[in-house]
Amino acid sequence: MDIIKGSVVRAKAGRDKGSYFVVLNFDKNFAFIADGKTRKLERPKRKNLKHLEATSVVLTEKLETNRKLKKALCDFKIS
Repeated sequence: MDIIKGSVVRAKAGRDKGSYFVVLNFDKNFAFIADGKTRKLERPKRKNLKHLEATSVVLTEKLETNRKLKKALCDFKIS
């Protein structure tokens, strides 16, 4: 499964391992991701694509606030 802009991804490595994020943008081998809580839209995390696992979900709605982003990802939170 390809990672595209708007994809919901799971971190496979690092301190945020197991957390779900939305891909906001790309830069060569890196993706800029945010979840609206620990990583806000204003300061997305730059993460290597090999450390991300794609899900089958792509968010098509406009996620312009952190609140909307958190709400869109609430179904993926396990605990």
